[in-house]
Amino acid sequence: MQLIAAMQEVFRQPPIPYEPQKHSLKAWAKYCLQDRGYKVLYADRADFAIESRTDGKVFFRVTENPADVTPDLGWIVCDRTSQVTTVIAPHTPE
Repeated sequence: MQLIAAMQEVFRQPPIPYEPQKHSLKAWAKYCLQDRGYKVLYADRADFAIESRTDGKVFFRVTENPADVTPDLGWIVCDRTSQVTTVIAPHTPE
């Protein structure tokens, strides 16, 4: 999925650092993506969705705890100690 690789680049060099005392993880992730031109949409069953020409609407949740990750959605996982953010693709059944 090209979208995931492109999103990972956004979080490798985010426009602003994640500072939990200033903003929520969800707000920070949405800002970073919107700043780079991604279309961020409201989603009932996730924190937000990204609309892509090739992949359609992809739903994402954000977390600081890797144990929260489930295969049904895409995830943005931020490790505050290492300052590394990882984008995980949703599992698509074949």
